[in-house]
Amino acid sequence: MELTDLLPLEKWVELEKEIHARSGLESNVFNTDGIRITDNKVWVNRLCPAIKATDKGQAFICAVAHMNLAHQAKEEGKPVIEACDAGLMKIVVPIIMDGEFIGAVGACGLLPADGEVDAFLVNKITEIEEDTVEALCEDLAVIETTSAEEVAQFIWEKIESVVAAA
Repeated sequence: MELTDLLPLEKWVELEKEIHARSGLESNVFNTDGIRITDNKVWVNRLCPAIKATDKGQAFICAVAHMNLAHQAKEEGKPVIEACDAGLMKIVVPIIMDGEFIGAVGACGLLPADGEVDAFLVNKITEIEEDTVEALCEDLAVIETTSAEEVAQFIWEKIESVVAAA
């Protein structure tokens, strides 16, 4: 089963936009290979596009975080909230239909209230200068743990209703 068997692409885009409007997080729907299924893109900070503009940043920060959390969400059958290696909040909610993992919804890009960006690690992976990383982080929006949990629950309920209607 494919994600587009549950909803057409434009409805997945609507969900991504609704999650962003509600949370301020960047939101994307991913297939089982960790590939975004829509071309909807909303940057919520200045750091993420800089990281993703480098091959190593995309491969070793963003993709690794998504694949690890998607695997954990698949195995646990519930949303997962963690920080990526750069230090930003990432929420992954599994999409499971008839016991089969068919994708995930990810939301990310805000700084956990008790967290910080690891400028040293971002520099080592992406070769973006630490000073530049720190400058890109100056206006990062913060998300409280309870807010992240509420977002995860909101996404989970949305996905459950989509699956139930299928």
